[in-house]
Amino acid sequence: MSVVSGLAVSVDGYVTGPDPSPDQALGRGGQRLFDWYFDGDVPSQVFEGFRLSEPSQRFFDALAGRLGAVICGRTTYDHSSGFGGGSPHPSAPLVVLTHRPVPEASEHQTVAHGIEEAIARAAELAGDRDIGLMGTGVTAAALEAGLLDEITLHQVPVLLGGGTPYFHALPAARSLERVGVVEAPGVTHLTFRVVS
Repeated sequence: MSVVSGLAVSVDGYVTGPDPSPDQALGRGGQRLFDWYFDGDVPSQVFEGFRLSEPSQRFFDALAGRLGAVICGRTTYDHSSGFGGGSPHPSAPLVVLTHRPVPEASEHQTVAHGIEEAIARAAELAGDRDIGLMGTGVTAAALEAGLLDEITLHQVPVLLGGGTPYFHALPAARSLERVGVVEAPGVTHLTFRVVS
């Protein structure tokens, strides 16, 4: 089992455009980070409605198909309207990392109050499959705790000029090993293993 983070990111390092909110979760212009989900001819075998380019479909479905549970932070949860009581992934249950009660948690959602607890709960749910992280705060917390194994940047050729940075301030430098690069129309998928 691995703990992995895979987020779409602009060339200037943002995962949303400026001013994200519950009414505009991706901020101004942030939807451009996800155009590659829908601008191809090949349907995803994991996410209904996604039509990707052939190289993106191959990469995305392989990554999404590995996941047995997903962890997101409270901001991502709130900005996504609680995922309607479900999970952002069609077959992987959700663990919400928060220090406040989740008002609409359902039987498909588990609440945890620290990153170690969240990963432990997700591991129970995932079995021998991987755990996916959603959101920058969760990713930074797992990295700081030494619990993040792999980072994928779906780098989109756009400059957003502001928004939510992929990485919050990190307490120390980290070494990464590049393990894969997949070029695709509208996006480059970069995968790194966290070394230290």
